[in-house]
Amino acid sequence: MVKVILERLRVLGFGSSAPTKYWLTRFVFLRFLGGMYFVAFLILVNQGLPLIGENGLLPAKNLIDLLEPRYETIFDAFLKIPTLFWFHLSDRILVICAWVGTILSFVVLIGFANTPMLLILWFLYISFVNIGQTWYGFGWESQLLETGFLGIFICPLLDPRPFPRSPPPAPVFWLLRWLIFRIYIGAGMIKIRSDNCWLDLTCMVYHYE
Repeated sequence: MVKVILERLRVLGFGSSAPTKYWLTRFVFLRFLGGMYFVAFLILVNQGLPLIGENGLLPAKNLIDLLEPRYETIFDAFLKIPTLFWFHLSDRILVICAWVGTILSFVVLIGFANTPMLLILWFLYISFVNIGQTWYGFGWESQLLETGFLGIFICPLLDPRPFPRSPPPAPVFWLLRWLIFRIYIGAGMIKIRSDNCWLDLTCMVYHYE
């Protein structure tokens, strides 16, 4: 019975020792992920200060000053709302972090990635999202963060080459499939619940007017 279960799991991609398993999928996924990060951080380079800078529309410092008294220590605040900007926040730091993310994501985009690089990108971006307020309250921000978090485990620990020898773990790709499934189902449920025109198949009649 155990052998049958293990065999079924191998068919699904769990526990496979094939050195080329998902190698092309990993390569394409990481390039697209790097591209998404690159665009996101480049936007921060150009629009970060006008949006959340000291003289921006919604200054992040005001948010930090408002939330900081609610926690006993900075580390308590960090555990509740993870962002490196708890420790220091200025326009200069915002720009530096945005540029670090832009450069690092470009390196991933052109073909080099490992776990530390993806971890730094994810942490930098969640730091911005958690102080971005209205500008970063959209669903695609959390989707990029969740996808980026899974990307940490897809690439090798240290080997940054485009086609490393170690195969990616198959269970992570099943988690990505689960993420895609939730995105499609969630988007559909939101539309169906928002207006009856989606059930009547008439929403697109006026969509482009």
